[in-house]
Amino acid sequence: MSKIGLYFGTFNPIHVGHLIIANHLVEYSDLDEIWMVVTPHNPFKNKSSLLENHHRFELVYRATEQYPKIKPSDIEFKLPQPNYTVFTLAHISENYPNHQFSLIMGEDNLQSFHKWKNHETILENHDIYVYPRISEEKQSHQFENHPKIHLVDAPIIEISSTMIRNGIKHQKNVQPLLSKEVWEYIDEMNFYKK
Repeated sequence: MSKIGLYFGTFNPIHVGHLIIANHLVEYSDLDEIWMVVTPHNPFKNKSSLLENHHRFELVYRATEQYPKIKPSDIEFKLPQPNYTVFTLAHISENYPNHQFSLIMGEDNLQSFHKWKNHETILENHDIYVYPRISEEKQSHQFENHPKIHLVDAPIIEISSTMIRNGIKHQKNVQPLLSKEVWEYIDEMNFYKK
């Protein structure tokens, strides 16, 4: 049975930081593959700057093409909205019974994990791999020492999609923050320029 890590995000756009984390997890943990799950729309994100689903999926597809253990996934596009992670996990586990699915999240998301819909069900059935985020001090959380939660010593990346979108809008050179294929598509389609 393959162990698959699900890395959810709007990926608006996907950048080298996402790839560094995904690659680190697939190479230095017991995960066999990482699926980059492009989320259709997060109610907490500003929709006006969000590229259409198919464009963000195309960016993830292009970014991951040269990484055989990292794959793009549009599984959430087909699910009713608004959607919750617990429903995605149930759906994906049912459709891929030969895989064991784990969640990948940043340390900041772990702080609010207890507020997620049916978080107990998620923890009962799935491992969670947590990568570090920049913070002044290590924050404790209620899931410390939980057997299903694995803190991964991944590189700390200080790149954000917001920073990249703002850079493009203000005609800054953001090419080093994106894979060549992603930059070419963004440039060709004139994304984020307004």
